Amino acid sequence: MRTFGVEEELLIVDPESGEPLALADALLAGHHVAADDLPVDQGVHHAGNHADYDDEMGLSAELKLEQIETQTRPCLEYGGLLEQIRAGRALADQAARKHGARVAALATSPMASTTHTTPDPRYARMLERFGLTAQEQLTCGFHVHTFIESPDEGVAVLDRIRDKLAVLTALSANSPFWNGVPTGFESYRTQAWNRWPTAGPAGIYGTYLAYRRVVTRLLESGVMLDEGMLYFDARLSRNHPTVEVRVADVCLRSEDAALIAVLVRALVESASREWRDGVDPAPVPTVLLRMASWQASSAGLSGELLDFGNFRPAPAADVVRSLVDYLAPVLAEQGELALARQGVEDIIARGTGSAEQRRARDKALAGTPPEDKGFGAVVRQAVHVTMRGALDLPDVEDTPELLRVRQS
Repeated sequence: MRTFGVEEELLIVDPESGEPLALADALLAGHHVAADDLPVDQGVHHAGNHADYDDEMGLSAELKLEQIETQTRPCLEYGGLLEQIRAGRALADQAARKHGARVAALATSPMASTTHTTPDPRYARMLERFGLTAQEQLTCGFHVHTFIESPDEGVAVLDRIRDKLAVLTALSANSPFWNGVPTGFESYRTQAWNRWPTAGPAGIYGTYLAYRRVVTRLLESGVMLDEGMLYFDARLSRNHPTVEVRVADVCLRSEDAALIAVLVRALVESASREWRDGVDPAPVPTVLLRMASWQASSAGLSGELLDFGNFRPAPAADVVRSLVDYLAPVLAEQGELALARQGVEDIIARGTGSAEQRRARDKALAGTPPEDKGFGAVVRQAVHVTMRGALDLPDVEDTPELLRVRQS
């Protein structure tokens, strides 16, 4: 089976008020920014064996000081990946608690807050170049890396999974609130993220050479600062021999995150087999994919999605089940079909992270509404669910003095 691994972006929050805290640099102390969002000297994606991206699991910085990223090592199966996701969350939470904070797997902050950009020359240039888009970009995504044998295989996969990625957006939806208001969206992170000029679905490339031509033309446009800003829904990693799928919100529950990674790996394997069997990519116009992404962001699992077979409206639960049916041959071969079906049914039954956030707020608003409009309760519940099942780590002594200093 192909190895796979994930990156999770988590919010650093005040455990009482729920406000985001600009503490990432204090938490990291010696770590550096996430490698896959940095420019590299060579413009060529490298291929190799699974060991080529066997990085240490750890923590890294992101655009905003209110967030921190965890990375897993490459894994072969669901159980091992779930364990590492939980270990990464525990590691981040332990670092946060040393400064009186906690971490929460929320794709946007329910609380209104001024954000602070990580002090780095590249991020400063982004803030200057992209203004409010960069200033407000406190969003937390979930990125899945799946091993590929070559860049040619990787591009073939990108061409054949593009029409199905919106389903993963709906399944992972975990951002109904933004800056202290309900948004009317299940995944508002998708809306905020797609303000970047290179974000969203891409066209069909056909070959790796054509993929590189697109990247070169984008760089030559002068709009994006560097190749690290290639924010497509799915891309070739420049630092690992992987396809990186980037459409999902960070998931409130670690088991949902591991499930989505399993579905992504099956998508990559299914697409590769179609390529080797001479099956052409579905010629879906990119503008229609943008429509499917918008609808998934809006509806999540609570309404209708655009069916990836005909791009007409259909009940969201049916579309998600259809994706599992499409992936069933690979999932069955890898011993993951029953797990995938049950995991999807669990999310359909209880709702996505967005549904859980709204329930927490509704409960807080029952009776006498709190001054924070219930958003503090949302974050406190999210901290609890984020850490559910996480590995036990030694207790640390909280030091809220630093928390208070860095809060403004």
